[in-house]
Amino acid sequence: MDTTTVWLAVGAVAALITLALAAVLLVRVFRARKLLLRAGVPLRDKALVWAAVIYTVSPVDLLPDPVYLDDIGFLLLALRSLHSAASAAGLGRTGTRAAAPAERRPDAVR
Repeated sequence: MDTTTVWLAVGAVAALITLALAAVLLVRVFRARKLLLRAGVPLRDKALVWAAVIYTVSPVDLLPDPVYLDDIGFLLLALRSLHSAASAAGLGRTGTRAAAPAERRPDAVR
């Protein structure tokens, strides 16, 4: 077997793995979008996340590209804002609305 053929096979496998991971992430993004729409999270918080993603992939940066601190910081700020908005909307860790304490345990004393 020729080394070119081996590298083409390795490249094809890597491309398929990348495509599969991208498909999984795309499905997760659309599920999160649907969840955020149902939860009533403000548009400002959702737009901040998309602005952070666009900033991360854009060629314009505050710091040169080998230093990703500005990209990471902007993404963390956007995710923190989205997390606090989701918590305020009553979403739990599993993505469902948290039940009130009395609803969780019918025998609970108020």
